[in-house]
Amino acid sequence: MSLPLQDILVLEFTHAVMGPSAGLILADLGAEVIHIEPVGGDSTRLLKGFGQGFFSFYNRNKKSLAIDIKSPEGKEIIYQLVAKADVLIENFGPGTMDRLAFGYKELKKLNPLLIYNSLKGFMPGPYEKRHAMDEVVQMMGGLAYMTGRPGDPLRAGTSIVDITGGMFGCMGILLALYERGKTGNGKMVRAGLFETTAFVMGQHMALSALTQQPVPPMPARLSPWSIYRIYKTSDLQQVFIGIISEKHWKRFCDVFQRQDWLLDDRLQTNNQRVEAKKWFQPEVEKMIATYSLQQVVYKCDQAEITYAPIAKTEDLFTDEHLNKSGALLDIQLTNGKNALLPKTPIGYEGSDIKLRTQPPRVGEHTEEILAGLGFSSSEIDQLKANNIIAT
Repeated sequence: MSLPLQDILVLEFTHAVMGPSAGLILADLGAEVIHIEPVGGDSTRLLKGFGQGFFSFYNRNKKSLAIDIKSPEGKEIIYQLVAKADVLIENFGPGTMDRLAFGYKELKKLNPLLIYNSLKGFMPGPYEKRHAMDEVVQMMGGLAYMTGRPGDPLRAGTSIVDITGGMFGCMGILLALYERGKTGNGKMVRAGLFETTAFVMGQHMALSALTQQPVPPMPARLSPWSIYRIYKTSDLQQVFIGIISEKHWKRFCDVFQRQDWLLDDRLQTNNQRVEAKKWFQPEVEKMIATYSLQQVVYKCDQAEITYAPIAKTEDLFTDEHLNKSGALLDIQLTNGKNALLPKTPIGYEGSDIKLRTQPPRVGEHTEEILAGLGFSSSEIDQLKANNIIAT
């Protein structure tokens, strides 16, 4: 099957998460993505702690060109690639690409068709020269405040702003490719972590504007639904149950044999049940606590209502739906072992978004890329001997 971006060449000057996530989506959709890294390898490969999974997850279906981009020979190779490229993605620190002579103004002279995607902590404005990380903008953008309990700001449990910012960058690239098809011109496309955080906070900002009141953190919020929270089961497990319509409420009461609640004048509507939460919620807790997790899941399935056992990261590897729907790919990790990791969650008719190549070794495709530019074997050997490239 063909892939929608199979004729697109992308140069990726990226590290960590934001830039590589944008490149990953393009790569999964068929683009030839060349990850440009130092001769010694992308520093992301060596991260410890929670950063250990970054390179393995965000770099499948990409090629590796290991090159000294500060050397004259390295710069010339990059310029040759730029002349052929459709897209360039970069998420280096503010001003870095300009200092390397790879800024947009410089490169568009070589290739007016180039779409240049600059991913930064901040878009142009008072903060644009500041460095930022995902956790930094979560703090300054109010997301950490909304995630934690009152008085205890807490970052979200994944690099959500990096990932979402990369997605916005990818959207901009696709839009620019579409427009280029009509105008014949490339352009600069930007996305920023702080602006991304503000966007995901938009619903809370709208609430603040409407109520003219401070917005409480999510754990302290007043839910609009009477049953929409986590409950404990008899076997000390946890399950989320959500009742979002009167039909759901009736089915919930039926399967749990609570006709008394259906007949209670104080519980006839969702808003009445919300108002009755002080006495009603303890009753729901007490009831759910008499059933095991398996029993609760069975009853919620019967009632066709929203529910979810509280899963851990490790549970996703064996999730029935993810495995049977083909949502996981068998990826080789940086330690040489394999694991099932999620593919880009887009269903695109007529295309099979799958694993084409494993995350590359440092410089795995350097010789192939240079040969494609017309370099001879002896020239490639000389560049390698001079430590300009690694293969």
